[in-house]
Amino acid sequence: MKNYGLIGFPLTHSFSVSYFAEKFAKEGITDAVYKNYPIESIEELPDLIRKENLSGFNITIPYKEAAIEYLDSIDPIAEAIDAVNCVKITDGKLTGYNTDVFGFRESLKNLIGDKKPKALVLGTGGSSKAVSHALTELNIPFTFVSRRKKAEWYTYNDLTESVLATHHLIINTTPLGMFPNTEESALIPYQYLTADHSLYDLIYNPTETQFLKKGREHNAQIKNGLEMLHIQAERNWEIWNS
Repeated sequence: MKNYGLIGFPLTHSFSVSYFAEKFAKEGITDAVYKNYPIESIEELPDLIRKENLSGFNITIPYKEAAIEYLDSIDPIAEAIDAVNCVKITDGKLTGYNTDVFGFRESLKNLIGDKKPKALVLGTGGSSKAVSHALTELNIPFTFVSRRKKAEWYTYNDLTESVLATHHLIINTTPLGMFPNTEESALIPYQYLTADHSLYDLIYNPTETQFLKKGREHNAQIKNGLEMLHIQAERNWEIWNS
């Protein structure tokens, strides 16, 4: 039996557990199991790997950066953005990857096709690193938007009608609007959105955040982060079984 799982804290619910349970059942995979492993400290990781005899695992908040020191090697993309969310174990050696970049990139391509619209990336936290790396790979110019003032960033107060007129892709990487705080949304001037805009929200619960709802009301294309998670999960499986 090959054991896989998700490591983080807290793990109140898990897309991955249900996804892999359905995948294993549908594809007749009987020699693998995927579980949640909530650990209160990343220092528990080595003992967990030994105890559970893990073949690979995913990492979520708050350990995507802290887990790097436990790796024997790291994929160049994960190293570039300083965050790991997928680890493969071979002969006791841990190799770290970042499939957030791949998942977002492929999902975004399904939304905008071959277009290269200038983008606004809402938020400058951990998720924004993967998004910005994917945008760079796609040759899509972007600017971060933050509450903090920085020379090369916009603040939310900087988002005028003229800014939105020249940035037709807006990506929310913040937790604003995530369940249970579903009435929250990023403070952008939604009244300036048009049918030329595309809004992507990394959040998938709820399926339509206030950010996406307001975009739809102005005829913008909208997409949540569920497909990104599906693509990531399949990429994780490929890495573990390559």
